[in-house]
Amino acid sequence: MTKIVVTGIGASTPLGGNVPDTWQALLAGKSGVRTLTHEWVSKYELPVTFAGEALVRPAEILPRPQAKRLDPASQFAVIAAIEAFTNAGNPEVDCDRLGVDFATGIGGVWSLLNGWDTLRERGPRRVLPMTVPMLMPNAAAAAVSMHFNARAYAHTVASACASSTESLVHAIHNLKAGLADVVIAGGTESAIHPVTVASFAAMKALSTRNDTPETASRPYSIDRDGFVMGEGAAALVLETEAHAKARGARIYAEFAGGGITADSYHITSNDPEGIGAQRAVDLALAEAGAQPAEVTHINAHATSTPVGDIAEYAALRRVFGDRVNEIPVSATKSSTGHLLGGTGALEAIFTVLAVANRTAPPTINTVEQDPEIPLNISAAPVKLGSADQLAISNSFGFGGHNAVIAVRSY
Repeated sequence: MTKIVVTGIGASTPLGGNVPDTWQALLAGKSGVRTLTHEWVSKYELPVTFAGEALVRPAEILPRPQAKRLDPASQFAVIAAIEAFTNAGNPEVDCDRLGVDFATGIGGVWSLLNGWDTLRERGPRRVLPMTVPMLMPNAAAAAVSMHFNARAYAHTVASACASSTESLVHAIHNLKAGLADVVIAGGTESAIHPVTVASFAAMKALSTRNDTPETASRPYSIDRDGFVMGEGAAALVLETEAHAKARGARIYAEFAGGGITADSYHITSNDPEGIGAQRAVDLALAEAGAQPAEVTHINAHATSTPVGDIAEYAALRRVFGDRVNEIPVSATKSSTGHLLGGTGALEAIFTVLAVANRTAPPTINTVEQDPEIPLNISAAPVKLGSADQLAISNSFGFGGHNAVIAVRSY
């Protein structure tokens, strides 16, 4: 059986400009959520004035000519992919055998709306000719593909907050099918814009804790009041075990399986019974050849919304029964905010590092845990023990998209 392994990781997040800084800040219980300082916050009288903006701006890293031709979402994607590929040892691979699977939930919203503003205010002749290539959802995948001359394929998933976990599942399956030897997979989002903030706020999806933004994302807390927008990208280098071993690569973990399902329930709400989410977990474990009893850690979707957290708990109880209350669970959006289409890839990295280092990251800000969700969470890192580890990472998105990966220690 073909095993798929992780050999490189990269990220730009609200906690740090790379994976080591992000991971250390996460373990330290830090929050990447801050008050927004843009003039448009007061100009439009936005009801929510904070978010998890990426700590390191792309302009500090990318050459200016390259950055000017990319939407911020694509900029973050390229930065994360470069770190991941370098971290993997810059594998020598035939370009026709190198693939890219990079997701987004929204795409180049800044390029789209800046172009619209230019058209209205200055006329059609002043609209940048690169506007469409910058705003299209596949722009990040294309930019990563061109940067690395990856010609096996370049694929984009746009399944809201499940997007980049779906990309990882597709990468697993494409590698097993022999379509590539190495795949750069991940997701990106840079959508902290007045329109998106106003829209999410209008649907009562965002936390409104403007006075204490760093504590606003509080999964499972009895007083949780919504999610917190985040920004950034994460990328993983995946390859077949045979290819990785042949080149002497460091292997972080095995991507043992993945599951994708749909709720077909509501455009924004999860199925409260958690049936679709349960099926996605079941599919991931089945592909991994594993039983629920083998799972030692869960990185939960856990957005800090009143209905979303409890729906995920319902799904997990369907899979694990009463044992779900014993498994160490990490709800890492409490520190990073919600990176929308990029969140699954980032949490996959956290899951990989958790099983590799035998340490589950903390869940911060949950002062009084909701008695209806009695999961095993901790405000401090939790040691997972020396035995082999099997973890799952969950992602669920608007439209009823469910995606889960199973990660095994190597």
